[in-house]
Amino acid sequence: MITIPELALLALAGYRATQLVVHDTILDPVRGRIEAAHEARPTSRLLTAVMMLLSCVYCVGWWVAGALLAAYLLATGQWDGTPLLVHGIEWLAVAGAAVFFNRIDDTLKDLT
Repeated sequence: MITIPELALLALAGYRATQLVVHDTILDPVRGRIEAAHEARPTSRLLTAVMMLLSCVYCVGWWVAGALLAAYLLATGQWDGTPLLVHGIEWLAVAGAAVFFNRIDDTLKDLT
């Protein structure tokens, strides 16, 4: 089971990675290619799903949090010996904390 400092670190990493995927200009070319492919084939269910995913901070944040948590648990040897349900709860905690940081960021942007 992860500790509170590990949760905070993973949440901050999840927040930043979510911002990278959804908003940062460094990935504009990738998002642009996906958008162009979707415009060329608007009936593609897969491209529609990917476009919806990439436009949703919360959706991307959920999957990013899961990927970061899994990578962290595997790299630190914490995956084995812990029930899968505990890892699921950790995933919810990391994703929820990352969303909290996203909400703070959104609120601060609205105030300026």
